[in-house]
Amino acid sequence: MVSFPPFWPWLTRLGEAQFLLPLALLGLFWAWRSAGARAAQRAWVARSLLLLAAVIAVTTASKLAFMGWGWGWARFDFTGFSGHAMFAAAVLPLLTGLALAAHGPAHESIRPGAWRARAGIALAYSLAALIAYSRLKVGAHSVSELVTGFLLGAAASGLSLWLAPPLRRPLPRSLPLAALAVLLLLPVAAPLSRSHDWVIHWALQLSGRSQPFDRLELQREPT
Repeated sequence: MVSFPPFWPWLTRLGEAQFLLPLALLGLFWAWRSAGARAAQRAWVARSLLLLAAVIAVTTASKLAFMGWGWGWARFDFTGFSGHAMFAAAVLPLLTGLALAAHGPAHESIRPGAWRARAGIALAYSLAALIAYSRLKVGAHSVSELVTGFLLGAAASGLSLWLAPPLRRPLPRSLPLAALAVLLLLPVAAPLSRSHDWVIHWALQLSGRSQPFDRLELQREPT
């Protein structure tokens, strides 16, 4: 029998890339397929993918820089952007915007204009902020890391939502509900993400070190 984990460890897993990245790709794939001959919608999907790829690259680079070469900021206890905070802020509002636009009037954009869109997207950002805070509660990140990670992801999703054209083809109502169920249930039974181990491996391979830099080493460095 699968036991339900404590609240903060469960909540923090909602920010894992192994859950959020496939959902983001699925939502954007739907937007691409549903575009038909509408070049503006396809161009928006491409821009959204580029924005998501950019913030993933920046987050990963910050972690590699610290683990491999010790590039951090001791004064603010910063060792790299929080990936969980970034993914939650980049993906959850974007998916919410896609779902709300799909069930709105044919002329409605997913930009935060209508009250329903504003309310749903605000709730998504609130959940992302709570997921970011959970990284502090489980001892995984400092305040500077979760705040900057959240802002990085929020910048990507906010820009995507602002630039979004109207979406005219309905999204099946079952898809957002299925995505929500998957997002809530997978952290209970799914294996832990290996992304952090991969980043450590890449950092050691690139830097030639035998062990990654850690937070204690950063604090020993002069500020």
